[in-house]
Amino acid sequence: MPTQEKAAAVEDLKERLNGVKTVLLTEYRGLTVQQLSELRKQLRAVSAQYKVVKNRLAKIAISSSELEALSPQLTGPVGLIVSREDPVAVAKTVSTFARTNQALTIKGGYVEGRMIAPEGLKALADLPSKEALRSQLVGALQGPLAQLVGLLQAPQRELAFVLAERGRSAGAAEATGDTTGNTENSTS
Repeated sequence: MPTQEKAAAVEDLKERLNGVKTVLLTEYRGLTVQQLSELRKQLRAVSAQYKVVKNRLAKIAISSSELEALSPQLTGPVGLIVSREDPVAVAKTVSTFARTNQALTIKGGYVEGRMIAPEGLKALADLPSKEALRSQLVGALQGPLAQLVGLLQAPQRELAFVLAERGRSAGAAEATGDTTGNTENSTS
């Protein structure tokens, strides 16, 4: 028979998982309390949360949802990383932390509607952020457009250059007294 405390824990977990973009499962066995606090601090910086969960309660919370495929991975000591923000930033943070703290093991996860294996999460961590991708796209679009503008302005620029040179040569001819526009001396 479930106690009121367990029912509240399940409801809290359901609420946390509602509308998430990213859920990562980790095994934290071997990490100290200080290391877990550091992980939580780093995850807060990218708008993510880390919560140690009881497997049975987590299975109840994710049953009948799109996260139900995570159930087989809910074995052993499990911590959930949950985020509604950029999954790449979360994956980068967890991957960096896991490199420096070998005890943290990434078991798998759910990212924007897809189940992802630990290898996929490592590949996701290697991607540039959304802002970097957007700036690369803008740069790729801006180059050809700048060339097009330059090509369209070239005839007018050339015409202005020719007229300016013609004006200079006419001014030089008047200064020497040549009215024909030739800059050569007309006395032969």
